Amino acid sequence: MLRRKFYDTLLSWKASHKKECLLVKGARQIGKTFIIDYFGKRNYSSYLYINFILNPEYRAIFDGSLEAADIFKAISLQFQQFRLVEHDTLIFLDEIQNCPRARTALKSLALDERADIIASGSLLGINFLDCEDSRSEERRNESIPVGYERQVMMHSLDFEEYLWANGYDENAIDILRSAFDTYTPLPPAGNDKMIRLFREYMVNGGMPEVINAFISTNSFTEVFETQSKILNSNLDDIARYAATSEKPKIRACYLSLPEQLARENKKFKFSSVEHGGSSRKFGNAVDWLRESSLALQCHNLSEAVLPLRIYKLHDIFKMYVSDIGILCAMMGFAVKKAIIDNTLTGFAKGGLYENAVMGCLVRRGYEPYYFMPKSNGGEIDFIIEQEDGIVPIEVKAGRNTSKAFDRMIEREDIAVGYKFINGNVGRSGKKITLPHYMAMFL
Repeated sequence: MLRRKFYDTLLSWKASHKKECLLVKGARQIGKTFIIDYFGKRNYSSYLYINFILNPEYRAIFDGSLEAADIFKAISLQFQQFRLVEHDTLIFLDEIQNCPRARTALKSLALDERADIIASGSLLGINFLDCEDSRSEERRNESIPVGYERQVMMHSLDFEEYLWANGYDENAIDILRSAFDTYTPLPPAGNDKMIRLFREYMVNGGMPEVINAFISTNSFTEVFETQSKILNSNLDDIARYAATSEKPKIRACYLSLPEQLARENKKFKFSSVEHGGSSRKFGNAVDWLRESSLALQCHNLSEAVLPLRIYKLHDIFKMYVSDIGILCAMMGFAVKKAIIDNTLTGFAKGGLYENAVMGCLVRRGYEPYYFMPKSNGGEIDFIIEQEDGIVPIEVKAGRNTSKAFDRMIEREDIAVGYKFINGNVGRSGKKITLPHYMAMFL
């Protein structure tokens, strides 16, 4: 079984929540159902799993009164074996986007407190783009239980979890973390090995089915076939869940991402989706990809000062694929070999490494932005907020320099800047040079 950090998130919620359900969001096939199911079976004397896609008839539980007592009665009619053990019961409502009234019912279930409730699903919060079906009116009338649900985002495996899956224990990872904390170079052989493993992670990504396939077969061909299946499933989800008028637009935007990231200027261009394309035509498609967690959005800033979100330029942004392995698969099998062999050249290489680091930052809980200084040109790949202020981040596929980054860290209000390279740990004044894989420690 793959070890997941999200298990600790579930344990923390169980220990701390009061009158609050947990809503787990994230893309499909990242392991949400598996880890929540595993958690429920290990931590509660009574556990019930309800999936509204596999068993649409269970939506009838929420067709009547949404008072907690009436819901428990309706559950007992559907599940004869179910027993409500007060304060030791977990009910897992999976694919809750297919039962909007269940989402509305979270408030009454949270206030009741006799059972813990976890809801999960993908494409949550995209009601304005939902397809027209028998539940369309129900989705429009859904009441969000504000104040009674804690929303958390789950992602595919990060690089640390990938190391766990490959047999590395905490002691080995602590050595890497110590080098990061103290800015101490690692022995070259050990650092080179981690660099090779990170390239492998870029090729494989973090989708659990892909990782399990690679561990059991050690075959990149098997990985590519599994990723292709997941990619087709993503396209099927667009066809299934998006509004009819938006389906081709979302699909076109999604499939344009490799091309968007293979340019020197990686700003998302609607003209790359379609000749003459505009935000007016494709803006909702971009929103859909972001909200479904199929893609990550990184906005440009008008000013690189705190608080960053105030200076976000809503109409200038980059788009990255949420799982780096899926992006590699979208670029083709030959790209995978070139990454592993470190023979890839051109702007696509830089785009892949940017995407990999963006994924690391998002999995660490950051909301990254990028910045193009007006006075001296150039671009800062990412800017994040930390306790000491803003932190500029530069990502280089090789070891070349960036004048814009060097000038920015000269600012008095910036304590440190990170430059990720194909190399070892180093420090020169406020510039910290790190191998790409150490983005997992930021």
